Amino acid sequence: STLWMLKGINNTLALLVFTALSWWLSEFFVLKRKMALPAIVLLLSFVGGIFSTAMSLFPSVSELAVILAAGSAILAAYVHWLRFKVPITVAAGAAATVGFVVSTILSIFPGINDSMEFILFPCGVATFLFAMYWDASDRSRTSYRSDVAFWLHLLSAPLIIHPVFSSLGILNNNQSMGSVVVVILLYVLMTVVSIAIDRRAFMVSSLVYVLFALSTLIKNYGGVGSSFAFTGAAMGGMLLVLSAFWHRARAYLVSRLPAQFKRYVPAVTTK
Repeated sequence: STLWMLKGINNTLALLVFTALSWWLSEFFVLKRKMALPAIVLLLSFVGGIFSTAMSLFPSVSELAVILAAGSAILAAYVHWLRFKVPITVAAGAAATVGFVVSTILSIFPGINDSMEFILFPCGVATFLFAMYWDASDRSRTSYRSDVAFWLHLLSAPLIIHPVFSSLGILNNNQSMGSVVVVILLYVLMTVVSIAIDRRAFMVSSLVYVLFALSTLIKNYGGVGSSFAFTGAAMGGMLLVLSAFWHRARAYLVSRLPAQFKRYVPAVTTK
């Protein structure tokens, strides 16, 4: 409300007050009350406020503006982490870092603007490996480090699968049966990885892409009107079965992993 009230006076001032309020409210709701949802909202509003404030200092959106704004957001996430230790902060900083890297590369090589997938995919893999670093440091999933890994996995999956969809033309409704097969195989691979590392978030966060691809394919082959419902029912049924046999599938899969990989994943539990 303060943001909208002060925008009529000065946009940068409004954003500064908005950002300051986000920090001030965190002092009470996060440090004293330990409330999870306000912690997430206030973290996002603080980092987003810093990013928007930096952008407002430039007369127009440019690559330099995005680079400096993303760099400011990285610093904001780091300072917020030092003070409040909200698990999603690391993912927010990672997202800002991806924005910083992408905008920097595009400013140096403007000709690759149409090949964003070759930038985003490595960023997604790097984010996944960063998530595994946090996961491996808390294999028993008993500390905040496990929560940090959860949010990083949630971020890494779309960064990995979106470039693949873009390069196959699926997002432009140019998919074929072959491209959809590639998508399904990729999702199966991500599901196997999710089971191995015991992270449903990694699998679920990319599910919307698979639903879009399959429903569009069904629509193109005559299933107009029922494509999304049919796809949702089929995928929902498969995920339900997978959830029921999740621990049994993990036990089977982890037992066949090489020893050097087992030390990075949680131990198998029988439930």
